[in-house]
Amino acid sequence: MAGIEIDDTTADALQALANAAGLPLDAYLAHVAEEKRRERALDEGAEIFRQVTGDPETVAAFDAEYGAPAPAHTTPRAA
Repeated sequence: MAGIEIDDTTADALQALANAAGLPLDAYLAHVAEEKRRERALDEGAEIFRQVTGDPETVAAFDAEYGAPAPAHTTPRAA
C-alpha cells in the first residue's frame, strides 16, 4: 500500500479479507472504499429525508402539489 503505513496485524487481516473475496488487496480496498461512500450517501439521504418529512410545512406543500394519501377506511370488527 503505497504511502500508507499500517501494523502487521491489520495488514494481515486486510490481506485475509481480500483473499477470501478473491481479489488483490488494492482491488479489495477500492471495493470497500466504494461501499463506504455508498453507505455515507445513503445515511446522508436518510437524514435529509427525515428532516424534510418531519417538517409539517414541507409535507403540506407536497400534499398540495401531489395529493395527500387517501385516508384509510376501516370497518369496526367485534373482538
